[in-house]
Amino acid sequence: MRFKAGLWDFGGVITSSPFDAFNAYERERGLPENLIRRINATDPDVNAWAKFERNEIGGAEFDELFATEAAKVGFDVRGADVIALLSGTVRPRMVAALDACKTAGFRLGCITNNAQVGHGAGMSTNESRAAQMADAMSRFEHVIESSKSGIRKPDPRIYLMMCAALDVAPDACVYLDDLGINCKPAAALGMTAIKVNGEHQALDDLGRVLGMNFD
Repeated sequence: MRFKAGLWDFGGVITSSPFDAFNAYERERGLPENLIRRINATDPDVNAWAKFERNEIGGAEFDELFATEAAKVGFDVRGADVIALLSGTVRPRMVAALDACKTAGFRLGCITNNAQVGHGAGMSTNESRAAQMADAMSRFEHVIESSKSGIRKPDPRIYLMMCAALDVAPDACVYLDDLGINCKPAAALGMTAIKVNGEHQALDDLGRVLGMNFD
């Protein structure tokens, strides 16, 4: 077996994408589409979002810093509004795929950029949703959270941390993430990276790579 481990992002992969929630908020407020993503992509290593995910600042400071960044491009968006949009809903087919991979003998790890807000690693907004996310998280042998490690994707170190934790080489890993910028360092390290554009596409691609059927 060439592949020994499946490494998964959480938000936007195991759960629905926060980007959908961002876009809905933007439409409701009459803001340009993808404004929040554009702000988060500006100075991506040192902006409010990056500091928040590395736990260098708390929620109150993120609220102010993000509002300042939004104001610089001419819009009024509070960081607290963005925080409220982060938690998605668990995708049952993805959880079933985790179970299938585990049954097939693959090691499972999760690398997630998150912040210490809400309930648990999935930043849930209520306890019921937190329980569903905790159940999904329980499938993973090891979980690395940016807010606890102080390192966030796309820093290559966080991928190597997971390889060390699972005792697998990068080229023995399949990596799934909904952001291309996070897939690039994984691929550069030798992992087979799958950019998740949607649930069906991701499982089709994963099935082809692993020789499995997730229908």
